[in-house]
Amino acid sequence: MPFLSILFLGLAMSTDAFAAAIGKGAAMSRPRWPDALRTGLVFGSVEAITPVIGWLLGSVASRAIEDWDHWIAFALLALLGLHMIFKALRQGEEATEAAPGNGLWSIAVAGLATSIDALAVGVGLAFVDVNILLVAAVIGLCTFTMVTAGVMAGRALGQLIGKRAEIAGGVILILVGALIVYEHVFA
Repeated sequence: MPFLSILFLGLAMSTDAFAAAIGKGAAMSRPRWPDALRTGLVFGSVEAITPVIGWLLGSVASRAIEDWDHWIAFALLALLGLHMIFKALRQGEEATEAAPGNGLWSIAVAGLATSIDALAVGVGLAFVDVNILLVAAVIGLCTFTMVTAGVMAGRALGQLIGKRAEIAGGVILILVGALIVYEHVFA
C-alpha cells in the first residue's frame, strides 16, 4: 500500500475524532494547550491500537479467503465510509457533540467510541499486503494532530466543520477501498 494511501487513511480515520474534539473544545469555556494535547494523546493512542487489534483478528481469517480478500477490504472500507457520510448527514449538527466532561475517563470513552471504525479498517487491512504498524502509527499521529487542533479550534468553529469533516472522511475511506481493489486487480 503506497504511503499516500496510508496517509489518506490516517486522515480519514481521524475525522470523526476531529469532529468530537471540536465538540469538546466548544464545550470548554477556554481550551488550553495542555488540555488539547492530553485529549489528542488519548484519542491518538486509542486510534492507533484499534487497527492493530482488528488486523490481528482479520489475519486469522485472511488465509482462508485470499482470492477475494481485496473485495472484502473494499466492502468494509466502503461500508464504513458510507456509514460516516450517512451519520453526518442524518444527525446534522448533533454529529459533532461530544460526551459531557473533560476528565480522562470521558476522553478515553469518546476516543474508543470514535475508533470502532479503525478496528474494522484493521480487519479489512489484514486481507492486503500492508505494514500494520506503519498504518497504526500514521493513524495515531493523524488523530493526535487533528484532535489537538480540533479542541483548540472548537470554540471558534463550533459545530460548523464537524459534519463536513466526517463526510470528507467517509469519501476518503471509499476511495482508499477502491484503490485497494484497483491495485489488486490491475497490479
